[in-house]
Amino acid sequence: MDATLVTAIAALLASPVAAVAAVYGSRGQARTAREGTAVTGLNSLADQLQEERADLRNQLSAMRAELAAERAETARLKALVTQLGGTP
Repeated sequence: MDATLVTAIAALLASPVAAVAAVYGSRGQARTAREGTAVTGLNSLADQLQEERADLRNQLSAMRAELAAERAETARLKALVTQLGGTP
């Protein structure tokens, strides 16, 4: 066999190997991109949930303050009714 024939055979054998390597490499890149997107999406969701939790805590705190004010007003009105001779 001469060198040209050996080179041609090597090129024929190397082409499918290179194609398989390219396909496998692109699959790895696609998988990495999907995983990166999933992680980014998860971080975004976690941030949104934390913001909503903080908002709910603020709303709960405001509702508790409002309830305390209403209870104080109810107690004041009951005392006033009692002072005026009525029964609450």
